[in-house]
Amino acid sequence: MGKYFDIYLVGVGGQGILTIADIITLAAVKENIPVNYYPTKGMAQRGGFVKAQLRLGRKPEDFGPSIPVGGADMVVSMEINETFKAIKYAKNGADYVVYGHRWEPAAVMLGKAPYPTLAMLSDEIKKADSEMIYIPEEKIGGFRANIVILGTMFAKTKLGERFAKKDLEDVIINRWPKAAEKNLAAFHAGLEG
Repeated sequence: MGKYFDIYLVGVGGQGILTIADIITLAAVKENIPVNYYPTKGMAQRGGFVKAQLRLGRKPEDFGPSIPVGGADMVVSMEINETFKAIKYAKNGADYVVYGHRWEPAAVMLGKAPYPTLAMLSDEIKKADSEMIYIPEEKIGGFRANIVILGTMFAKTKLGERFAKKDLEDVIINRWPKAAEKNLAAFHAGLEG
């Protein structure tokens, strides 16, 4: 395992992409892992493109905030169509965690463009010598999807080699003390996934 690890996260507004990045950033700080977190909110309202870039293990003076094309070790996507925007940023063999949510852009809603299929996405990821960890919406149950996805990232990718589970749990508890039990249950649902 190399000492550097870059994560490219994409989705649409309201899905909690930035929250996933916040939690990983705080866990990195707890473990004294250098981290650079670069969010891009796009449209503030629900449905606008949102991305976050996390660069772990590098000193800030040694690198820029943006992950270069072909540089990400992991892609996390909270929306099927948005995943296509991230593929070019991933290394061959990168981990892909994809949540099966579908948010149709205006062109699709107006019938001017088709919505990509899951098979199309899988084919594009396979071209990059990677496999996708796919989480269908129905597996989320009544939990917050982003926290379940975080648990899946920890359990099924190289992210789990970089952090102690307890550090992520502590960040979740401290972030939402009144809802700690429910959010920890969501995280554990992702771990067991």
